[in-house]
Parts: sequence; structure tokens; C-alpha cells
Amino acid sequence: MWMGKNFPHQWTTQSQFLLYSVMEKTGIRVVGLAKKFSDVWALRSLDLDIAPGEFVVLLGPSGCGKTTALRMIAGLEEPTEGSVYIGEREVGNVAPADRDIAMVFQNYALYPHMTVEANLEFGLKMRGVPKEKRTEKVTWAASLLGLADLLKRKPGQLSGGQRQRVALGRAMVREPKAYLFDEPLSNLDARLRAEMRAEIADVHRKVGATMIFVTHDQVEAMTLGNRIAVLKAGVLQQFGTPMEIYGKPSNLFVAKFVGTPSINTVAGSLDSGEGKTSFHVGDDRWNLPGYEYHGDVTLGIRPEKVGIVDVDSEEARFIAKIQRVEALGNESLVWFEGCDGSPWASRAEPEFAGAVGEDIGVAFAAKDVFVFEGTEGLRLSPKGMS
Repeated sequence: MWMGKNFPHQWTTQSQFLLYSVMEKTGIRVVGLAKKFSDVWALRSLDLDIAPGEFVVLLGPSGCGKTTALRMIAGLEEPTEGSVYIGEREVGNVAPADRDIAMVFQNYALYPHMTVEANLEFGLKMRGVPKEKRTEKVTWAASLLGLADLLKRKPGQLSGGQRQRVALGRAMVREPKAYLFDEPLSNLDARLRAEMRAEIADVHRKVGATMIFVTHDQVEAMTLGNRIAVLKAGVLQQFGTPMEIYGKPSNLFVAKFVGTPSINTVAGSLDSGEGKTSFHVGDDRWNLPGYEYHGDVTLGIRPEKVGIVDVDSEEARFIAKIQRVEALGNESLVWFEGCDGSPWASRAEPEFAGAVGEDIGVAFAAKDVFVFEGTEGLRLSPKGMS
């Protein structure tokens, strides 16, 4: 990391400069972090331990507290309760400018009358960094982000994706201890969002700094995060790797929020006895071995785990009518009504030939089923599994 006048002056090539920037990494820890606005809790007792160099995504719907958490880490909001540590330093009384973090916002916040080069170096200039060092750092960031040919342009001459890269570069030239992203891709179209996801992932891989990224978009979360913190109504629901979040959701909210199309669900009851466990919904009875639970539950089955078979197949759990077929080129999404009336989807081959109104058999294996307590509860595990 650039350390002011302690920066090794003899390291002048881009590769050496980049190597030096990767050497220092700082973790972030929040303990019991909470925020109350009037009589409403926006965030409740958030605990996160983010390793040095880790990319963590705060994921959840609007109003879940993710941006509030980010702003408290940055020092832009004062916590009602709890503490923030950057490295080993508790920063509750440290001004935002002195926390050595950089934020990238949803709006680009560029100076329209300045060139790209001037925007990139503006913060460094205000800090008194010598011209030679400013040029060196701007050249490095511009090269890394593909902005080298745009340095003399002004923001009004750039696309949305290019402007967002300038905003990212402005943060990068500071070489902070951590980068905080507040839904930075929300203003971009689908193609540019995909491009910028790749850009940000590439920057993290090359620079190696700690990054916290706020989004409501599960695709951004799954593709960018080393770990994802899922929040709902100010409460942390689960903190884990993308595959843990998707493959072992802690509760029904997480299971529904992550995955497109959303997980198929059906409410019923579970009954264990005589060494067997069965799920009951209407007149249907499905064997679910290994569970030791009595009471109301909700089953969840991912669309890719649902098969379509002949109506007279022994594998069919129930019979349904096709409601619509969405041909996506690489696959077809087949929609039908679940046995409790809820909408279900199955991922089928691109050549799927079923017609709307046609009866199909719906099949899935017991091992692919998630079982949740009640209608919003925790995921239950079969005996001997987590």
C-alpha cells in the first residue's frame, strides 16, 4: 500500500507498484452493530468478522439495513449500539476521512467540469500528494481499468460503465485499507452490469484489498462475494460462502431470496413414526427418510432438482398441468401449479416439447428437498447431516 513519503521510490514499474499494493491487507470486524431511527430499528446486533483481503457482500431487500451497516462502517452514520474495528483499531471516535477507507456510490459523484484524469487525481491533490506520485497512481489505475485512452475526456463524454470505472479508479488511487461499495451497479443496464461485475472481481483479484459490497441483486452477490451476509428487516439471517447460502440455506427466507427462479415450496406437515417420516399435503404422502420431527413444515426444492416425467411414472410425486413454457435458448423453464396451488418451475432441456395445459408428472429425490419449520422457520436436517 502506498504509504506517503515511505513509498519505495525505486519501485516505479506498474508490476512492482501493484505487487507493493497487494502486500498489506486489513480485516474489518463489527460487533453488536445496531442503528435506531426514532422508534424504528434499521439494524439489530450485527456481528461480522471479515478477513483481510476478503470480498464480503451484504445482500437483502430494500430496507433490510445493509446500506445503514455500510455507512456505519464508513463513519457516515453513528451507531446506536456496537463497535467497528478496522484492523485492530476501534474506530468509533475516528472521523470518516481518517478511517482509510474508500466508498464507491450508486451515483458516480464525478466532477462534470473535470477530465477523467483530474477526477482520478483530485483526492490525492487535496491530500498534498506530489504531482509525480499522482501521475504514477493515476496511470496505474487507468491501465488496470481500461481508462488510459479516456483520461482527457470529461464525464459527459463517457458511457455509464466508463463513469463507474472512473468512480472505482478514484477510490483505487487512494489505496485504502478497505473499499466499500453501495449498490454501485444499480444505474447500469444488464450488459454493463455484467461487465462491471467482471471489472470489480478483476480489481479485487489484482489488488487484494478488503471489500464490502452492498446489493439487492443475488447474481452480483453470488458472483462477487467470497462470503455473503443475508439480511432481513435489520437482522442477519446467514453469513456464509455463496454455495453455503444456496446449498444450505439457514431458513426459508434465505432459500427464497437466493435463486432464480425462486425455490419451489409447498406447505404441509411432517410425521415421524415406526422408523419412517412422511410429508403430508392434502391427499399426497411423500416419504422423507431421516427426519425426526412432528408438525407443520414447508418443503423447498430448487427448480434444477425438479424433473418432468410421464404421468404414469413411478417417480412422479404428483401430477400437474403445464401453465407456461419459457424458452431461453440454453434451457426451458416449465411452469406449473404445485400440489398446494403455489407456482412451481422446472429447468428442462431447450428442446422441451410440452404444451400449455398438458399433464406432466413431477419428480424429485428426497435428498434434494429442504425442510423448514412452519412457514418461515429454520431449515431442519436429516439425522446425521448438517
